[in-house]
Amino acid sequence: MGFAGKDAIHKADLAVARFFYDCCIPFNCTNSFYYQPMIDAIAAIGSGYKGPSYYAIRSNLLHEMKKEVELLVANFRNFWKEIGCTIMADGVTFVRSVDASDVIKDAKTLCNLFIELVEFVGVNNVVHLVTDNAANYKAAGAMLNEKFPSIFWSPCAAHCLNLILGDIGKMDHVSTLAKSASDITKFVYNHGFLLAWLRERRGWKEIIRPGATRFATTFIALKSIHEHKHDLQALVTSKDFINSRYYWDQKANRFVEVVMDNRFWNDCAIIVNIVAPLIRLLRIVDADDRPSLPYVYDGMRRARKTIKSVFMNKKSLYKPYTRVIKQR
Repeated sequence: MGFAGKDAIHKADLAVARFFYDCCIPFNCTNSFYYQPMIDAIAAIGSGYKGPSYYAIRSNLLHEMKKEVELLVANFRNFWKEIGCTIMADGVTFVRSVDASDVIKDAKTLCNLFIELVEFVGVNNVVHLVTDNAANYKAAGAMLNEKFPSIFWSPCAAHCLNLILGDIGKMDHVSTLAKSASDITKFVYNHGFLLAWLRERRGWKEIIRPGATRFATTFIALKSIHEHKHDLQALVTSKDFINSRYYWDQKANRFVEVVMDNRFWNDCAIIVNIVAPLIRLLRIVDADDRPSLPYVYDGMRRARKTIKSVFMNKKSLYKPYTRVIKQR
């Protein structure tokens, strides 16, 4: 590579990029630990190397990689007794998968599945079980602790935080805010002229739209729409909008009404401030780069403190939110 010219390197870069684009491969795959070693291995062979076929990747090579992972896990066994293990329903190191689609997921059945895992890892090696916070998992964890007193159960912090955010999102006034924010976003993105006008604004960033499966995205979307307050208000008061045919759209009246409603924006700011500590904590506990348990208790304390301060310590106002946190 040291002898390759700039044109040759650029040609190789284009070839890699073209493969990514053609197969719709996420760009963050370039951050994979195995990305550069793959390229180095190919470069070491030189020109003429033929990549593995579809059949090879789905059969022989897959079986070899499975054995490699099994050996890696087997090596970990040497440390299990020394440091102890946590069994997680969604863990860092894969141990086993179970097809439970046709199984009644009651506490007893789940407990039996966990017992199998514990016996595989070794009863004396397991000190902790982490699962979702659903009632059946909680009961299964208690049953496992009864059978093996040295093994303790605790709920997944990320799951608990998602449930808290979900409960807050279901509150009538919060869901109404989210619906209004969604209507604003849809109106803008369904009218190309309006979106083009906004995109010409200095420092414009696209409005984040909530995802269907993650509770946190509802509040991330509320924060995003609040950050666009001044751009949206500038839009609805501009001559370009008032003189356009879009102004006479049936949904335009509601769009203008919400955008110019200061109470809507104030309520958005309140909700965003309330959930900000919870979302920060969720990002910490949902990451795998460091142990997150030490941050949970302090993070929840900070969240409750923030909620109380937002409502100036008026119990009647903050109590519905702190109650949600306490329940989870």
